[in-house]
Amino acid sequence: MKHTYKVTGMTCTGCQAKVQQLLSAVPDVTRVDIDLENGEALIEMSRHINTVILQDALRQYPKYQLTEKVYEPAMAPAGEPEQRSWLQVYKPILLIFGYVLAISIIAGFHGRGFHTMYGMRVFMAGFFLVFSFFKMLDLAGFAESYAMYHVIARNFKAWGYIYAGIELLLGLAFAIDFLPLLTNIVTVIVMAVSIIGVLQSVLNKRAIRCACLGAVFNLPMSTVTIIEDGLMIAMSAVSIFMLT
Repeated sequence: MKHTYKVTGMTCTGCQAKVQQLLSAVPDVTRVDIDLENGEALIEMSRHINTVILQDALRQYPKYQLTEKVYEPAMAPAGEPEQRSWLQVYKPILLIFGYVLAISIIAGFHGRGFHTMYGMRVFMAGFFLVFSFFKMLDLAGFAESYAMYHVIARNFKAWGYIYAGIELLLGLAFAIDFLPLLTNIVTVIVMAVSIIGVLQSVLNKRAIRCACLGAVFNLPMSTVTIIEDGLMIAMSAVSIFMLT
């Protein structure tokens, strides 16, 4: 995998060589390319490396400061509309939400009246099964994207693979109504941990890809992701209240 970082303090080719040497010595770094003019370091690594570790490699030379590169959205030329509207960007997740919601409402109207608990259970089953499906299409790509912002996956990349499996198991558990109280408690815990990294990324305005649909769709991290995770936490919390 490759990541680009900003490096300040480099003023000559000697600085360039020193920074390249120091970063290349970090375990699991396979290649370092330094762009002296733009003050950037393109680092190839065999596994995700926490930014703090890379910063520690330069600690003996405090003039060199390494930070994550923030990607600003490209501005459309004057007089021309933006290439993709908000609706076009989030069309995949909106369609999935609409389909799952429609099925949940239809399922909730079995028998007499609308069964709210049953409808919510169908929605959560559909949500987790569909989202885990897209993650399974490219597990390695999902794990790499997830490690960019998830508080656990940053330091334990295998968590991305584990999380995709947890989503699949939660979807199946909701579908067959397996130990509903326990299933909802696990959902609240898992989604609450997940939303921490999402909130940090959105509040810090980090332009990174959301991994909610795996590596299949290039969706930016935004308040939509917060709403998505928050909705699942709220529905599980309501279910726990109703079950106790």
